[in-house]
Amino acid sequence: MTEKPSIWAGVRLEPAHIWHILLAVWILVMFGHSMTPADLSSKESGSVLAFLCSMLEGAGIGSSWLTEHLVRKTAHFCEYGVFGLLLMKNFYLLQGRRGRGYRQSLTARFCPLVLAVLAVPFLDETIQSFSPGRSPQIGDVWLDMAGACCGLLAAAVLKRLWGSYGHSRRRRRRFR
Repeated sequence: MTEKPSIWAGVRLEPAHIWHILLAVWILVMFGHSMTPADLSSKESGSVLAFLCSMLEGAGIGSSWLTEHLVRKTAHFCEYGVFGLLLMKNFYLLQGRRGRGYRQSLTARFCPLVLAVLAVPFLDETIQSFSPGRSPQIGDVWLDMAGACCGLLAAAVLKRLWGSYGHSRRRRRRFR
């Protein structure tokens, strides 16, 4: 009996595709957090707060300054920092595919990044208006955009450091 060919037969997943999928999944995770009802979201933040307080107390550091509000806002910022890192990685992959001879204006090159950094936080906060007990906060949009910008900046710095490290290693190998 012959086996039926799989729909995945012949599909080759390149590393760039994996980064695109990671970015899409991360955006869905962020949107999923926004769909969480207020009582469950508060319970989740409360458990993170309790964990962090116990860690700080265990290290001999007072934790009275740590609040659920601070935990929630830090989570927003970090969530979007990861988004910025993944977004920049995808940006570099897409720019590299265009080839060295391809010329494009600075505005046209960075427009997708700016659009993503603006649109995703607004969509994220808009989703919250449909979740029970949650409401969109313009301050969270600004915080999300700041986190995304920090992630973009961190990715650019890491690329620059990694690129110069790789360049110096190649140069050293050539002179051996």
